[in-house]
Amino acid sequence: MPRISAATVADHRANQHAALLDAAREILASEGVHALSPAAVGARIGLARSSVYRYFASTADILAQLVEDAFPRWSARLRAAVAPVGDPLPDRIRAYGRAALDFVGSPDYALIPALQAIGLPQECRIRVEELHGELTAPLADALREAGMDHPALRADLAWGVVRAGARRLKPDLAGHGTPPAEGTGAEPPEKIVELTLDVLTRALC
Repeated sequence: MPRISAATVADHRANQHAALLDAAREILASEGVHALSPAAVGARIGLARSSVYRYFASTADILAQLVEDAFPRWSARLRAAVAPVGDPLPDRIRAYGRAALDFVGSPDYALIPALQAIGLPQECRIRVEELHGELTAPLADALREAGMDHPALRADLAWGVVRAGARRLKPDLAGHGTPPAEGTGAEPPEKIVELTLDVLTRALC
């Protein structure tokens, strides 16, 4: 029986689960989705594969749990970014866009191409769509408060601008980024961020 490293069995299991999620996130960010498996995650923290299956049923289950862990955290950050209701709408949009682009620099961003590469069960795909809606909801709320029509649709379309900026910031991630135009150098990250925010604001205001 493994040694309990917390005050209670429940605390021990919670700690193990958190450590496994951290290990999965590191593997995904550094090696890609094809290196991710229950066995690899267990090996990263020295846990037997049989024990890992108490927490994850499959690689798809690992991804689903990473989404459940990551998306609410980022949703809260995005909502906090647009929280000053009295601020001008362009300022709120830029704050939202900057927070969304911060996502690109985090290990959590590796979830995006991973979800595209792995076939998730139908119920997981539905849940991912629900959680993605939570990422765009703060922007939709800001647009609604400003009196714009179709705020949810506008926010969904605006997410495409963020994703385009993200591909420029991380062109090597899963090989799906947009390369610089021929004859030009790669734009510095700060220029990509500023231009993305400019386009995002012009598209919505």
